Amino acid sequence: MTTPPRSLDRLIRPRSIAVFGGKEARRVIEQCDKMGFAGDIWPVHPREEEILGRRCYRSVADLPEAPDASFVGVNRALTIEIIRDLATRGAGGAVCYASGFREAANELADGNDLQEALVAAAGDMPIVGPNCYGFINMLDGALLWPDQHGMLRVERGVAILTQSSNIACNISMQKRGLPLAYVMTAGNQAQTGLSDIACAVLEDPRVTAVGLHIEGFDSIEALERLAARARELRKPVVTLKVGKSEAAQLATVSHTASLAGNDRVSSALLARLGIGRVDTLPELLETLKLLHLHGPLPSADISSMSCSGGEASLVADAGVRRKVNFRALREEQRQPLRESLGEMVTIANPLDYHTFVWGNREKQTAAFTAMMHGGYALNLIVLDFPRLDRCDAADWVTTCEAVIDSTKATGAVAGIVASLGENMPEETAISLVSAGVVPFFGIDEALGAVETAAAIGAVWAKPAAPPLLRSRPEGGEIVTLSEAEAKDELAAAGVIVPGGRSAATVEEAAAAAESLGFPVALKGLGVAHKTEAGAVRLNLTNRDEVIEAARGMASVASGYLVEKMIAKPVAELIVGAARDAVAGPVLTIGAGGILVELLEDSAILTLPVTEESIRDAIAGLKISRLLDGYRGNPKGDIAALIRTVAAAASYVVANASKLEELDINPIMVLPDGHGAVAADALIRRRK
Repeated sequence: MTTPPRSLDRLIRPRSIAVFGGKEARRVIEQCDKMGFAGDIWPVHPREEEILGRRCYRSVADLPEAPDASFVGVNRALTIEIIRDLATRGAGGAVCYASGFREAANELADGNDLQEALVAAAGDMPIVGPNCYGFINMLDGALLWPDQHGMLRVERGVAILTQSSNIACNISMQKRGLPLAYVMTAGNQAQTGLSDIACAVLEDPRVTAVGLHIEGFDSIEALERLAARARELRKPVVTLKVGKSEAAQLATVSHTASLAGNDRVSSALLARLGIGRVDTLPELLETLKLLHLHGPLPSADISSMSCSGGEASLVADAGVRRKVNFRALREEQRQPLRESLGEMVTIANPLDYHTFVWGNREKQTAAFTAMMHGGYALNLIVLDFPRLDRCDAADWVTTCEAVIDSTKATGAVAGIVASLGENMPEETAISLVSAGVVPFFGIDEALGAVETAAAIGAVWAKPAAPPLLRSRPEGGEIVTLSEAEAKDELAAAGVIVPGGRSAATVEEAAAAAESLGFPVALKGLGVAHKTEAGAVRLNLTNRDEVIEAARGMASVASGYLVEKMIAKPVAELIVGAARDAVAGPVLTIGAGGILVELLEDSAILTLPVTEESIRDAIAGLKISRLLDGYRGNPKGDIAALIRTVAAAASYVVANASKLEELDINPIMVLPDGHGAVAADALIRRRK
């Protein structure tokens, strides 16, 4: 993947468009005409004299001038010729519609070769695709798009980019009140990836936020550039990254020839960059709606009001699954709420305000205003509309007016949530957006939007993370160090390890134990899973016990490691490192010991990492409750644990090109003030 050196501006905001091909090219002209494109459109066809009232040209050379944008809707072989001619002419860029390139390499033997030939033909001219529909620019009415869509012209809005043309079609049909400025597809990303396109649309002052549907990362470097520019411009980026399931990962590889990477690493990488991540298309659209109107949130503190206890319960229960906080009401809010709602209403958050003020704009405004004076990042009002074709929605409109009045009076951020998405009329959603109130379709989607917007806000409030570690693995044979060798290397990096000695024979092991002083631990060297193989004996208190233990593991061990016993820990953790195909070496920290797989309590840290990030990762683990002194037990030495993890991370960074795997398990976290000790370690690296 290379970044096109030429700007994408001419391509995505063209003043002239050339179209090549038959029915698909004709549709591009139809869509541009329908949306009021004001620039020139030049059809190119070998036989037709005119298309839709426009003169046809025979070739690129016949065009009046080099077009800003071109839609190339011909077969794959001819596509390469036309792209070469456009590049030579100095065109601004092109969309390559044809399939049969790298995405079809399993079926077509020349798929990879053709894709490379296409990129070579383009040179420094930007191309999008192949195997994609192109894009829709509803700010300028420029559509290099050979199909129907459901969009309208807008003056400002969000951009949504996807590798999948069909998903782009689906998004264009949304009825949620989300103003769509751009919908763009990237197909195979042969030359220009999603991140490059996203960087280009971010520069448009009319774009407020960007959503990405990602099947595989095109370029980590481009993703970092995108995150940095989004932060500078204060325009948030949200992703729907697929590939969590094994089936989805297989589909991704076969469909796009992109590398999906490990899903948990993807989440850690996006979080590091301050790029939001959501799980579904509806959640993506609802999050973009919130970000379009109000940007990232300063916190996840929210309020909720509804005229039904059932709805209040739905909101509260949905909040359990999300990182949101229904912060308690302030004392100064309680009396105004009581005065506006009456004595029979329980004043709480979420709040069921009953129906005593239903249909009364003045009283509803007073109640909503009192709630919005609470300093919440977002104030939600649950409101499901009746069917407009069968019912009268006058009182629901009154509630909307009261919410709008309250936002104007307080300057607070508010959203109206339909618990069922179909119960929010599109015209209502559009009018709410114009008034600055977020129309949310679905309770869970609304809380997901809050969680994501608050996460972006939290990252942006801190200094930007340093650039991601760049490391390519060296060649050479992979070797596994002995535990003693691994601990020596880690100790040199600052990891605390038990005092110990290696021994080749039973007698040497006994002598080493006497020298170290009892009690000791005895381990067999050269055994990967020592506990299962019976190659670990703890709390040996004399020479005879050491000799007996050493003889017992002699059949599986290639030598011995004798170590001083570590005091009883508060908790056991694991720190590991592995090479991810996308992000390179990454660190894992979690609950350790023999319960690693059973507890599945871990966090991923991309590198390099700060001590603050390590502290946050530890705090997010379930085992952190033990470290905090669970049920009166002593607190763990968290400061020492952080230093140990930081030392391990430094070792990984220093050996990134050679290291294949690091496993420190367990790290014994002792009571506060007594340290943290690496009881076992495995290192696999290239010679």
